[in-house]
Amino acid sequence: MLCLQNGVDNADRLRTVLPNHAVAAAVVYVATEMAGPGHVRHHGRGELVIAPAGKSEAVAQALVAAGVATEISDNVRGALWLKLLLNCAYNAVSAIAQRPYGENVQGQGIQDVMRDVVDECLAVAKAEGVIIPGDVDAAVRRIAESMPSQLSSTAQDLARGKRSEIDYLNGLVVRRGEALWVKTPANRVLWALVKLMESRRG
Repeated sequence: MLCLQNGVDNADRLRTVLPNHAVAAAVVYVATEMAGPGHVRHHGRGELVIAPAGKSEAVAQALVAAGVATEISDNVRGALWLKLLLNCAYNAVSAIAQRPYGENVQGQGIQDVMRDVVDECLAVAKAEGVIIPGDVDAAVRRIAESMPSQLSSTAQDLARGKRSEIDYLNGLVVRRGEALWVKTPANRVLWALVKLMESRRG
């Protein structure tokens, strides 16, 4: 079973309720929106990084055969944290502004805010003993370059009056930072503002 959700601990939580199933964590990079009931619009990308577990190799081969770029990684925890910090940098800003990534990064001071958020995520990850793969700065830039018209999932949730996943993005970084004595003021501000906007639901 593949867990295709944002966040770094979803597969672990699934294993507690599905103890008799092999659950493989996966990282998903895809730009989509809910264009209507049962209608998903694809805006770009679509690659996966999955952990070696159970039938991961066969699943990866089937996905590649279907045209889905898929990598099996022994460091899927690091890959999940990389996706988490990207989400922390982009999602809340997009939700608060209700604007896509490409527009937001042009905003005055926004890239500095994103840098602060990323630095805090890296500090928490280091305290957790997580090794984040690749060039983080390049990965952050690539999101706006490869998905310039994308509204974050958090922005889409708020626009539809739904509860967002912010507690598992910036909120998780804040909680883990508190537990590890790592300060996360930028993540705390973004988390608190999105929670405030959520409170207007209904």
